[in-house]
Amino acid sequence: MVQTREFEETDSIVELTGLLHRAYASLGKAGLNYTAVSQTAEVTAERMRGGKCFIAVKGSKIVGTILAQPTYAKNACEYFTRLGVAAVHQFAVDPEYQGLGIGRMLLQCSEHWAEKAGFVELAMDTAEQATHLIEFYARLGYKRVGWVQWPGKVYRSVVLSKRLAVAGND
Repeated sequence: MVQTREFEETDSIVELTGLLHRAYASLGKAGLNYTAVSQTAEVTAERMRGGKCFIAVKGSKIVGTILAQPTYAKNACEYFTRLGVAAVHQFAVDPEYQGLGIGRMLLQCSEHWAEKAGFVELAMDTAEQATHLIEFYARLGYKRVGWVQWPGKVYRSVVLSKRLAVAGND
């Protein structure tokens, strides 16, 4: 049985980084230089600072992850700096466990966190070429709201966002 929870101090950043590498490997092979394709454990930890990392575990094995970030003061993606918009990054499910609903569970954790924190939207981005991911997010209620060209990336990213069910947000 797979369970979701917050990443804890006793969890392994190295194991989490290995999961990211496995999950992003096919995107890397397609020529998309996502940071998670080859980032170090130090980069994983740095990216987690200031956010809320959720993981999916089966027994003691980390099989999925997502990082929810509060609204940024400054960011190359202007949408992530909008008042009331939180963002998710480092979203990954181990290829061996994809298609089992783990990604949906992790997104729900992030959405609940964002709602409780008073955010009105949850946003994300992914490469335009990753149409399977864009379609997955669209099925879960995420809509295209813009684009961003991250420095050093060989692709342009689609920015997607979902309005959250925050009290008073009709």
